[in-house]
Amino acid sequence: MSLVFYISCIVLISTYVSANAQVVVQDSLVEQLNEDNWYLMLTGEWMVEFYAPWCPACRALEPIWEHLASSKKDLNINVGKIDVTNSPGLSGRFMVTALPTIFHVNNGIFRQYKSPRDRASLIEFVLKKTWTKVEPVPSWKSPTAFHMSILSQFFKLSQILRAIHTRFLEKIGLSEWGSYFIFVIATIILGAVMGLLIVCLIDFIYPPKPASQPTKQGKKKQNGTLTTQEKGSDEDELSENVGDDLVDESESEELAETPEETKGEEVSEPEELEASEKDMDTKTDTSSPSVRKRKPRKAD
Repeated sequence: MSLVFYISCIVLISTYVSANAQVVVQDSLVEQLNEDNWYLMLTGEWMVEFYAPWCPACRALEPIWEHLASSKKDLNINVGKIDVTNSPGLSGRFMVTALPTIFHVNNGIFRQYKSPRDRASLIEFVLKKTWTKVEPVPSWKSPTAFHMSILSQFFKLSQILRAIHTRFLEKIGLSEWGSYFIFVIATIILGAVMGLLIVCLIDFIYPPKPASQPTKQGKKKQNGTLTTQEKGSDEDELSENVGDDLVDESESEELAETPEETKGEEVSEPEELEASEKDMDTKTDTSSPSVRKRKPRKAD
């Protein structure tokens, strides 16, 4: 008898729990969205709320949001909500900076709702199509953009690092500074490894060029410049030698003319002209480049 009583009690309790669960499911007309099914809002018209369980304003908005969901058939819309604590990637994708945040989505075009958050204003926003007066989110900031999906991955990573930090503090018993020190060391090691990989990848794609050796043409050019320099030095030496010869000849002529000066007025004018012509001939001969030999100088 007691066994039958216990079995009947268990059956009644199970039916009561299942009935309550069905009531909760029936009462909750808001569709729960996450990182796996968020793309559902890209088709049709949606009103989506970003909330967190610990947010007081989100708790105050919950009954109003449920009332909007109860009228979704009349308004021909879908009503959803996203928990940012369970879906941090979506908060980064939508650039959610305050809670609660409401978005109106119409076939992939996003608009942020910034009007009052009461029942009448929400219903009027959808029923009278007030959302057409709101400027849509620009394409570079759209949640469907490629760079926004990358940003969502960084938000996921931040959530993972936060969970690791909480694990260090609560389960392992490390201090905050100890946890921060571990993160700093891990960041340095990871950065060094990534930098090395990037350098190796760049060297593989763009290998360094070997040191260039001088070609035959370059050698010829260098030799040509050397020969021109040598020619210039030879010409300078030749001009100096010619100058020295002229100086020696002028000195010898002065010494030769000294006995003639004693004669004085005996020299006639034609003889002077002939002497000057001879001097000019000797100068032209010595100044020519064919002169190679250097005359010996007289002792002082």
